[in-house]
Amino acid sequence: MDKNSSSSTTVPDTAWLGRGRHLGPEPERDVRRNLLALKAARVIDDFLDLDPVEAARSTDLYPRDESADPGPSARRLFEARWRVADGVTVRAQLTTYEPESRRAKSEGVPWVLAAEAELAWEAGWPSPATVFWPDSEQVAWDHHAVPGVRLRTTNHLPKDDDELRRLLRACTRQSWSIHVVVHEAMTPDALGRRPITAFLPPSLRHRVVEHRATPDQALIADYAMKRELGVGIPRGGAVILPSRAQGDDHDAERFTVRDVFLDGREPTKLLDRITEFASLPQPLPADAEPVLTRLRRGWHLLTPDEELAHARAMVTRYAKALEAMTASCDLYQEAAESALEALAAARGGDGASRTASPAAGKGDPSPWKALTKSLARLRGPNPPASDTEDPPHPPAP
Repeated sequence: MDKNSSSSTTVPDTAWLGRGRHLGPEPERDVRRNLLALKAARVIDDFLDLDPVEAARSTDLYPRDESADPGPSARRLFEARWRVADGVTVRAQLTTYEPESRRAKSEGVPWVLAAEAELAWEAGWPSPATVFWPDSEQVAWDHHAVPGVRLRTTNHLPKDDDELRRLLRACTRQSWSIHVVVHEAMTPDALGRRPITAFLPPSLRHRVVEHRATPDQALIADYAMKRELGVGIPRGGAVILPSRAQGDDHDAERFTVRDVFLDGREPTKLLDRITEFASLPQPLPADAEPVLTRLRRGWHLLTPDEELAHARAMVTRYAKALEAMTASCDLYQEAAESALEALAAARGGDGASRTASPAAGKGDPSPWKALTKSLARLRGPNPPASDTEDPPHPPAP
């Protein structure tokens, strides 16, 4: 799941995508408890807790394509439905996976989340991450897919140049998130160490990862980012990193802020730049495509109206299939009759007895003649008799 490249398509403006790792012992229990609490509080309309194998088998009732299968390494599949402003319905799926190796087990249980609304997504809507995961620091669900990076806190850049460059490459190639690097002009106090992402609208808080460069990392961070990504960071400022797919299309100057004061106040200019960057069409990562497809084509949590509409659509589909089968049977019957007529013509009229109507045989009540005709059909056309041969004798009764 770590390998990633971007496709030629962009993330739909109605979708919200995220992924990470849960380092706790029972991630599914944490999801289940949070969903139960939100349903009891009527924050969400309903949810489903599915075994991936059972979810795949349910395609017998609700036909979907093979891309809706979460895969053999899936542990659990959760679905939830809720409404946001003006009654807009949001549908979301969260899937947990087994770690790919023994070494990866220490890095937690991977999870992916896809949500889609009926209208274009708004930053002020609740974060889908906090619908499935409890918004508590005591539950470690917020570890990023890139090891050593977290979603809800600041992440200090590595001191080593090689490690720093590896981190930058991983964050731009393997991440679905927006990455921001902030340089601390001086060591901040407790208020200044507060994550900038806490000031973001709810739906952006878990899509943005904040990195911090210490005062003495100004040169090394600037050099590494220019070499790897083609963007630099000013002293005491911040920069939004481009993804690998954006390349030359990224306006580095537009998304660079020269001064960021880390004193606990809201950095309005930087927040505006992050919000603007998030509103731009974002390249859809290749490994995010099946997640979004599974949400759209592998959905199970239907409302009563959707169940009725689905049943009607299935009746229409089966009626059309039955009509097509009936038409095919008629075509086969016509083809068979034509073949019999052609065979009869090729045999010089001997096969005409095959297509004769039953009424034609009622004038000859002799069973002996019927037996003779049957033997003639089995024997095939008679060869022409020679002048020297005796005429054939009729068989004894």
